[in-house]
Amino acid sequence: MRASYEDIKAKKGEDSYLVYQYEVSHFPFQWHYHPEYELTLILSGSGGRMVGDCHESFYAGDLVLIGPDLPHTWVSDKKQGETASAVVIQFSEEFIATFYQHTECEKIHKLLSRSTLGLQFPIRNRGTLWKDILNLPQTKGVDRITGLLQVLNQLSGKRSKVLASSFFQPAKSRMAESRINKVCGYLQRHSSEDIRLPKVASLVNLSESAFCKFFKRTTGKTYSDYLGDIRIGHACHLLTESDNTISVIAYQSGFDSLTYFNRVFLRKKGLRPGEYRKRFSPNIQNSSGGGKVPVLQRKN
Repeated sequence: MRASYEDIKAKKGEDSYLVYQYEVSHFPFQWHYHPEYELTLILSGSGGRMVGDCHESFYAGDLVLIGPDLPHTWVSDKKQGETASAVVIQFSEEFIATFYQHTECEKIHKLLSRSTLGLQFPIRNRGTLWKDILNLPQTKGVDRITGLLQVLNQLSGKRSKVLASSFFQPAKSRMAESRINKVCGYLQRHSSEDIRLPKVASLVNLSESAFCKFFKRTTGKTYSDYLGDIRIGHACHLLTESDNTISVIAYQSGFDSLTYFNRVFLRKKGLRPGEYRKRFSPNIQNSSGGGKVPVLQRKN
């Protein structure tokens, strides 16, 4: 998927790399890329994270390392009274490569080599790594450089998950960029609604068949699979953050059939919705409901 270019070099000025902490009412959909590596730690907020063709839910503690030129964005669930904040670290290959000649940095080199498709690091508690990242925006002088190396060195020894698929190919033209951004933004805003394929195709003035080919070519996924990722991500959030029945959550996430929801959820997450809730939010009563989900005749 083609994304807008972010000029990190201009932002960092004379500094060796860019690091900052910021807080906003919500993370907007800003599909973008840059030649720098990026390490992002989410401090507060929740929603959907897109890295290449990978779409997953994120919560506080989400820690992701993104390689050069890999498109990405975090999109908040707009909850009343909730803010979104993060620490972002962005550094160039030119800067970090100066340390590769040292044997002590071999693990860091291997870590960054594995980040081309994005890496997500599960953090179980707010320990030393979290504190070291949180302290970086306030560090000065040489401590700023050694602090970054220390963070990367810690990451090199931690378990990680690759995010984007190996066949992901960014869109090549500005027209494709404009079209796919318009479609993805619409799907993010309306994923829980009755989304019809003709409506989405009309957003970019394509026939249904041409749109489906365009979408698969630029994202590496079919339109229905991509929409399913968004809806399942939203369902995961509701399963852990609300005590609604599973049938209600299926409907709130955009599914009109509980059976289909259960099948898609199992395929994408490897767990049934009830099992997912029990594992990640054990204090919430596990119930599938029993009430019927309204049928909206969705066609994806």
